[in-house]
Amino acid sequence: MMLIRIVKLTIKSENIASFERIFEETKQYIRDFDGCQFLALYRDNKEPNIFFTHSHWVDDAALQHYRNSEFFKTVWSKTKLLFDAKPEAYSMTQITTAK
Repeated sequence: MMLIRIVKLTIKSENIASFERIFEETKQYIRDFDGCQFLALYRDNKEPNIFFTHSHWVDDAALQHYRNSEFFKTVWSKTKLLFDAKPEAYSMTQITTAK
């Protein structure tokens, strides 16, 4: 069953450009990672230092494989230096949708 992952990232205002650069440089690699089916980055309309990553994974095993990869560990070690608050991560499955 597909896993949907939402991560809220609060970035220090002075680090926003660095965060956006890191995401731009790594987004295609993340999207192309085995098991990743979708990847997007959103920015809060009222608090411009708050971002959300939204990704779809084949299953939890695929997400964990990514999270345990050397690539993730390297990118995360750079990204976490930019935070102004602890990230909040949510993994979920879709129940229904309306069209």
